[in-house]
Amino acid sequence: MAITFSDLHTEEGLKSVEEHLAGKTYISGDQLSVDDVKVYAAVSVKPSDAFPNASRWFDCVASHLAKSFPGKAVGVSIGGSAAAAPAQAEAPAAAAADDDDDMDLFGDETEEEKKAAEEREAAKKDTKKPKESGKSSVLMEVKPWDDETDMKKLEECVRAVEMPGLLWGASKLVPVGYGIKKLTIMLTIVDDLVSPDNLIEDYLTCEPNNEYIQSVDIVAFNKI
Repeated sequence: MAITFSDLHTEEGLKSVEEHLAGKTYISGDQLSVDDVKVYAAVSVKPSDAFPNASRWFDCVASHLAKSFPGKAVGVSIGGSAAAAPAQAEAPAAAAADDDDDMDLFGDETEEEKKAAEEREAAKKDTKKPKESGKSSVLMEVKPWDDETDMKKLEECVRAVEMPGLLWGASKLVPVGYGIKKLTIMLTIVDDLVSPDNLIEDYLTCEPNNEYIQSVDIVAFNKI
């Protein structure tokens, strides 16, 4: 889908570029493209610190273009009305598109350029929201040894297991037969932190909990 920017000589126009570059390094995709050159040509001056994303992007494009055009620049001002600025930008952008195959925008970087690129990547990561781990809802059946097992103590043993990413929920005792009852209990886990199998093998059915707990089965497992 085509991306449209307008009035890039105004703060409102730069704001649209700033928002578009949130969490990104380039206008389109993961590499510098003609789109970046086109927008760069339409921005009259480097964005201020009020637009940190656009400012970092502007420096990045300028750095790559400087390597492709090594001649000394003295600075050029383009006359005419501000409204005409985007139109004036079309000519150099079109020329850049024609010469795209001949331009080496990714030549050997200097140490300063590498450091600047690393800082931009670090800043990019800081602007991204951390990926939230998935969660699951689990229903377990906890079975005692016999009808003489203290089910209150059994449930206390289960709920006493604590670890990051584990939250015990509602429970109830369900008759099995011959006076024996089993405990059904809900729990919510953070998938990256808690493994139901490890929870059963390393905590619920080992000492000292195996004094009350004979076995544990997973009845239901649903992603939240």
